[in-house]
Amino acid sequence: MNRKMTSKKLASTASSVMRSKNSSKIQKSLAGSALSQRNSKNVTGRGMEVKASKVLNSSKYSVTTKRLAASVLSQSDTSR
Repeated sequence: MNRKMTSKKLASTASSVMRSKNSSKIQKSLAGSALSQRNSKNVTGRGMEVKASKVLNSSKYSVTTKRLAASVLSQSDTSR
């Protein structure tokens, strides 16, 4: 179990990503996961962990996408 939650600042960024027509599919996926963990006990699922890890290990993604991925990954289930 992980008790971390998405910060207010990152939730705001994630919200902007979700509303933008220019956001990529991966950005929206990560933003949705981050927002779902804002004020809840939700933790990142295994599939999203893999996706976020690939984003962080690639040089082709933007800083915003990497920030979302880092937040999502930090909220993984600590027992895995």
